[in-house]
Amino acid sequence: MFALKLVLSALIIAGASELGKRSTAAGAILISLPLSSLLAVTWLYVETKDTVKVAAMTGGIFWAILPSLLFFLVLPALLRRGWSYWPALGAACASTGAGYAAYAAVLRRFGVSL
Repeated sequence: MFALKLVLSALIIAGASELGKRSTAAGAILISLPLSSLLAVTWLYVETKDTVKVAAMTGGIFWAILPSLLFFLVLPALLRRGWSYWPALGAACASTGAGYAAYAAVLRRFGVSL
């Protein structure tokens, strides 16, 4: 089962990358779909048949989406300002991590835990 998950997931990511070479818009649309989330919850269900875990995971994904958007704001902004790819990628990941931490702290105040 692990090999099937690995191959299917890799094919989707590689497909988006290849599509992005031909059309950045089409590649972006394909990868922006919640394919990784769909695959993750599907594999979780197939392997456990536990709908409570699936519901908890999808709820967690919902709450995690907002801070993940920081990555897609910071990376292109830094690249457009002349940053090299790897430092820009690192800074975008760091800002996203900081965003998750701050967001989790705010959510805890409202009784929501990730």
